[in-house]
Amino acid sequence: MSLKHSRQREEIMNFLMTRKDHPTADVVYTNLRQTFPNISLGTVYRNLTLLADLGEILRIRVGDKTDHFDADTSLHYHFICNECGAVIDLEMDSIESVVETAGKNFGGHIQGHTTFFYGTCPKCTKSS
Repeated sequence: MSLKHSRQREEIMNFLMTRKDHPTADVVYTNLRQTFPNISLGTVYRNLTLLADLGEILRIRVGDKTDHFDADTSLHYHFICNECGAVIDLEMDSIESVVETAGKNFGGHIQGHTTFFYGTCPKCTKSS
């Protein structure tokens, strides 16, 4: 698929690459308005959806009814704080062997998995 160059899409990607907090579309929009005062929230949503559909970024759905976005498309795992809702990258060894384990007694073909870890983040742990 050949895409027309979009400065706005490029800036969305650049913004996401500076973030480790997995921002929502609203956060991306609020920050990009400083550079593009006339950008619409719809434009941000469309470009985030397009980038996610193309595999350029990850769309992370953690159960808070809001999509979070991550420029790091490498295999990695996320922690979701039950207190503040933060989505944090976990530094850990791969657990890809879980696909093989899950497939042992399964007659179909498992293509992948999504794994989230839940609990209280370091910031919330310190404040309680």
